[in-house]
Amino acid sequence: MNVRTKTEVSEDTRQREPLTRDRIIETALRVMDAEGLDAVTMRRIGRELGVEAMSLYNHVEDKDDILEGVTERAMNEFEFPSSTGDWADDARAMAREWRRLLGLHPSVCQLLAERHKPLDGLATFRAMDSALGVLRRAGMSARDAAQAFNALGGYILGFVMMEQGLMLGNDDDHAREHDLAIDALQGSGLVNVMECFPYFADCTTDQQFDFGLDLLIRGIRAGVDGS
Repeated sequence: MNVRTKTEVSEDTRQREPLTRDRIIETALRVMDAEGLDAVTMRRIGRELGVEAMSLYNHVEDKDDILEGVTERAMNEFEFPSSTGDWADDARAMAREWRRLLGLHPSVCQLLAERHKPLDGLATFRAMDSALGVLRRAGMSARDAAQAFNALGGYILGFVMMEQGLMLGNDDDHAREHDLAIDALQGSGLVNVMECFPYFADCTTDQQFDFGLDLLIRGIRAGVDGS
């Protein structure tokens, strides 16, 4: 009696499923989330789907086309916060949701940072439209809303990228690095760094994000009130 393993059954089922653009993009996003952007290759995606890499070209143009789809797929996960009627609270909620989403898909930050052309896709523009609407409700002109959107977007993207790498914070991921840095700085003569350094790890990364976000929102409010 030929007893087939679960892996063999799973592979057969996977191969019988029709190959589609959606399956390719979903697989690419899964690989990217697990192993990073460099792991996303045509050969790797084909292997995950149980097909030859050349078969993918019947559904996508190339790797860049896949990465465009991956970005759009990730943006589809944006959960629009309910409006509170207060633009500042709504702006905070939108910013936190952007941070949550980018935190779920860290390599999407790299994709966004390395882009040399505007984003496309309705999912991205829906989120953008909602954010711009919040800023317009604050009383901003279309020009000022666009600039405020860029300022907030740059802050969020930069914060998430730092959070994934060099940022210090009061959490398990950063505690060891903080202690090692303090030890290394002893006797360095860097007075300002030594005095301020403990406070980098005094707050959680959530608190640090909200601090910077509040600074930006106060600046936007001041600009609106002073116009």
